[in-house]
Amino acid sequence: MDFRFKPGSVPLLLSMPHAGTDIPDDIAANMAPCALVRADTDWHLPDLYAFADSIGASTLSARWSRYVIDLNRPPEDTNLYPGQDTTRLCPVDTFARERLYQDGREPDAGEIERRLGLYWRPYHQQLRAELDRLLALHGQVVLWDAHSIASVVPRFFDGRLPDLNFGTADGHSCSLQLQGEMMRVAGSQDLFTFVFNGRFKGGHITRFYGDPAAGVHAIQLEMCQCLYMDEAPPFAYQPDVAGKVQPLLRELMESAIGWARAGGHA
Repeated sequence: MDFRFKPGSVPLLLSMPHAGTDIPDDIAANMAPCALVRADTDWHLPDLYAFADSIGASTLSARWSRYVIDLNRPPEDTNLYPGQDTTRLCPVDTFARERLYQDGREPDAGEIERRLGLYWRPYHQQLRAELDRLLALHGQVVLWDAHSIASVVPRFFDGRLPDLNFGTADGHSCSLQLQGEMMRVAGSQDLFTFVFNGRFKGGHITRFYGDPAAGVHAIQLEMCQCLYMDEAPPFAYQPDVAGKVQPLLRELMESAIGWARAGGHA
């Protein structure tokens, strides 16, 4: 399978589009050694969000590395942050600006289209189908798009990120009531810093599928990897560290589910 999917029973779908680590052999053969380190992976998110099953959430996570194709970029490869540096639909460099491909072996237009069909579209077809199923069951659904990133990436932002970076496309991808509920829960604790619609406002998945008027409320959470893992190779998961943030993640998601079940409004 090109993704890992488990349907749930509550009005929340947890999407993890950058958690994949596999690279097909034919693509890996054209890549530089740095690509095989997979440094820009959203490592271990299925482990971090392992509680999702117990709260009844649907889960969808990528199999293939974002270096193969980025599932959180639009198929047209338009820049989601005009005027700012960002990586492409089929990235050609790492966040540290290391070249991902050997000389002359970067994917051309035909290869990008091939990857769209093989790897990008299946994930999005499953995502759309599950949103529609949950909408039919509940009338409202929350799409929780989970991401993580190193706490310091000079290419994309100055200094250290806040611990938790929520994106709602400046309030357009979900109900402002739901955003307010998330702000309330995040603000009820003082262990972790947070921001809404700061450096990360939500990628393609949040912006494309979020449609509050139609009952789909999309939230992206980009969190610092130091909250649950080592940020240096081999990028080990740290269960004891993760255990400190997991209760907050669970409370946020349970609050979102409760809001949707109560018939939340756009």
